[in-house]
Amino acid sequence: MAKKRKPPSIKGDPRIHDPHFKGPIVNRSCTDVLCCMIFILFIIAYILLGLVAWVNGDPRRVAYPTDSQGYFCGQKGTPNENKPILFYFNLLSCTSPSMVVNLQCPTRQICVSKCPERFLTYMEIQFMYRKDRNYWTYYSQFCKSALRKPAKTVTQVLLDDDCPTAIFPSKPYLQRCFPDFSTKNGTLTVGNKTVFEDGSGKTRNAVELRAAANGINKVLDARAIGVKVFEDYATTWYWILIGLTIAMLLSWMFVVLLRFTAGFLFWLFTFGVIGIIAYVIILCILEVFIILMLIFLRDRIRISIALLKEGSKAIGYIPTTLIYPVLTFIFLSICISYWAVIAVYLATSGVPIYKVIAPEGQCKHENKTCNPEIFNTTEIAKACPGAQCHFAFYGGKSLYHQYITTFQIFNLFVFLWLINFVIALGQCALAGAFASYYWALKKPDDIPPYPLFTAFGRAIRYHTGSLAFGSLILAVVQMFRLILEYLDKRLKEAQNNISKFLKCCLRCCFWCLEKAVKFLNRNAYVMIAIYGKNFCRSARDAFNLLMRNILKVAVVDRVTDFVLILGKILVAGCIGVLAFLLFTERLPMIIEGPTSLNYYWVPLLTVIIGSYLIAHGFFSVYAMCIETIFICFCEDLERNDGSTEKPYFITPTLHGILNKKQLVPQKQKE
Repeated sequence: MAKKRKPPSIKGDPRIHDPHFKGPIVNRSCTDVLCCMIFILFIIAYILLGLVAWVNGDPRRVAYPTDSQGYFCGQKGTPNENKPILFYFNLLSCTSPSMVVNLQCPTRQICVSKCPERFLTYMEIQFMYRKDRNYWTYYSQFCKSALRKPAKTVTQVLLDDDCPTAIFPSKPYLQRCFPDFSTKNGTLTVGNKTVFEDGSGKTRNAVELRAAANGINKVLDARAIGVKVFEDYATTWYWILIGLTIAMLLSWMFVVLLRFTAGFLFWLFTFGVIGIIAYVIILCILEVFIILMLIFLRDRIRISIALLKEGSKAIGYIPTTLIYPVLTFIFLSICISYWAVIAVYLATSGVPIYKVIAPEGQCKHENKTCNPEIFNTTEIAKACPGAQCHFAFYGGKSLYHQYITTFQIFNLFVFLWLINFVIALGQCALAGAFASYYWALKKPDDIPPYPLFTAFGRAIRYHTGSLAFGSLILAVVQMFRLILEYLDKRLKEAQNNISKFLKCCLRCCFWCLEKAVKFLNRNAYVMIAIYGKNFCRSARDAFNLLMRNILKVAVVDRVTDFVLILGKILVAGCIGVLAFLLFTERLPMIIEGPTSLNYYWVPLLTVIIGSYLIAHGFFSVYAMCIETIFICFCEDLERNDGSTEKPYFITPTLHGILNKKQLVPQKQKE
């Protein structure tokens, strides 16, 4: 008589033969202690970096304009306290090549109390001063220092950089003086003039001045838009909150409905896709392939739909899991805020650094550091006529300032590590809670009290090192991707076809690697939540288990993703339509929405994106529930045979679907 083959896939795994296993292991020990210690050391170093950056940095340097000496305009307790606006001596020089290289307009910049309101040149002032000294009083407020009279020649003024050679009507824009442009009969004008004198003997037109202003405006337009966006948010914030609240209720209703209509939704949209494909003859082969797959995988699709229903039931018994995304959002917000604050403080650390700037970009000393107080007496000023010593950035020569770039990289890396750790903690905690549900023989009576709180405490107390290990691997992969993107942007002009091809290959490889690591980590966290092993052991067990059920994995993932993506789009779409009708005032008979919006699409996109993120938060809990139940289900099939001694832990609904010989491993007989 032929001997029956033993299932090779489960032999040698001591967990499978443990007859006393009835849920997540209670008695645990700390895992991956070394990685936990490294993680804690990195966090301590991160906190110390924040303190050092806070001591040395000054965020005002980002929020307020700075003159050529590095002083803030309009800051209390400074010489410029009553001068909140930045004025450019020669705005036309902002089109020079050095503007592109140094991101700094190569002209003197001073702080003034108001912008000029008329056309005047230095040469005109010299004549007018003889008739009325008030003209010079008005003009001198735009000079670097208080001169008693316009005694210097134009050439000397240019060399000493004391006064602008000309001023023209301007208006304050983001605390900077910009020309007062207008259009007259389709022609661009500034102060009702199309041409004007630039003070150095040349005639300029408004188009040239506009081109120079655009060189600076490209950087400042975002701030102007930001002000208008803030006004729109101030007008519509309560409507946005109402929309997000409705999105939360819709997401909750969708999760509840999945418990009763998962199968209906899946087949409805599957046949809808088939119907759409049927209209395109070229895709008939794809349609035949889909239909054949549905026929051959019908049993496993039934399993997927049953798991979707079971997931809704599990969430119904543990409703606190739907609140957990709020905790994750708070943790992520703290990490993002801390990273942004440190980045700003690091970027604004140090003392003012001045560099040589040549308007024509022909000076061999350009970009060298200089001292503005003695610059005019140095050899550089003599060798490069017209060169100026202007404020460039904040820095220094200390050890701290020399490693600012390294600290920024460290800031980014730890940020990625913390973000991934927070997500990993949530996945492990949710997996522990849903595993407690699955391994309860009599549901819901045998579900332990406070399963989510218990699972969260176990994850923090025993498995911080394992979660840090998995998130570290993912952070390293993401860091490499960011470095690759950075190098691509910096070296874009120097790339040939071969380097572009290699870049695309690397980008694709790292993208696939990141997706694979995320998938493996997620399943490893489930095994950690259940058995309490270290990361490598859990990842190996999860991988082996999924490989033994690879076909089921593919079907379950695709069905779950399909239904959940549909739910996210449905929630965001419904809220988006209502918000569009409200913000465009198309529901005046029902409800009166906000009026006088600068950009109605700002609150609209906020509501749509916010609704999608809320739905994603709810459905990420749902997806984690399905994944945990599926892994427990696969373990259950390999561990038990449905007998009295080894009963299944699955619910009667799933048991009815799985009560087929080909899906239930038979007890081996010798």
